[in-house]
Amino acid sequence: MELGLDGRRAFVSGSTQGIGRAVAQALLDEGASVVVHGRDAARVERTVAELAGRPGVSPERVSGLAADVSDPGAVARLCRDLGEVDVLVNSVGRFGVGPFDSTSDEEWRDYLDVNLMSGVRLSRALLPGMLERGWGRVVFVSSESGVDVPAEMTAYGVTKAAQLALANGLAKQTRGTGVTVNTVLGGPTWSDGVAGAVTALAAAQQADVDEVRAAVIGQRATSLLGRFIEPSEIADLVVYLCSVRAAATNGAAVRADGGVLTTLL
Repeated sequence: MELGLDGRRAFVSGSTQGIGRAVAQALLDEGASVVVHGRDAARVERTVAELAGRPGVSPERVSGLAADVSDPGAVARLCRDLGEVDVLVNSVGRFGVGPFDSTSDEEWRDYLDVNLMSGVRLSRALLPGMLERGWGRVVFVSSESGVDVPAEMTAYGVTKAAQLALANGLAKQTRGTGVTVNTVLGGPTWSDGVAGAVTALAAAQQADVDEVRAAVIGQRATSLLGRFIEPSEIADLVVYLCSVRAAATNGAAVRADGGVLTTLL
């Protein structure tokens, strides 16, 4: 299927690892030019070099920008350096587990700045240009935790729910244009952060990592997939929503949750 992304320019926040990197790679494979983003400049440079070295990818189609998206000034400078883009994928995120009663105001602010306000600030800067040019795609990488908020991840879940509301409101501004705004609800994904957490848990229990990995996903009784989702599987849906083929999908929350959610959106 031709996705019509040749020559399009995309910015993927939080794309030096995990789902964001998988999205950047998939967009490149579909012919788009991609600006990689991360907080650490050296890591951004390394990711750009690795992606540019992939078969069929010309180096001029990959570039990178470093910025701390929790800092409004840094985001403003990033957007100024970035210029116009056709595709914005809001993938950057803070993920964590912890009890509600010991999550400080400072931690809440950081969750909100990274998971929600980064998308607010980037969309505010980049969406008007898409509307003026008559074509564009904005995709938020959210989570099933934004619909079924885990007790031990309340701050994370609340900010992921807020992403859903933000995307819904932004989509209403695109009426009658070639611009769409959608959200992907990912399920339990074997990202770098999750892999690190499972590895640490296995070490603490002196257990085999694969056994702990199977036990963790086994706790999600509603999962129809029965395993962790791979970042590339989330990326496949994101890239489809970025394509010309998804023109009739707008203001939607599209699930790639492995069947974890039991309620309809």
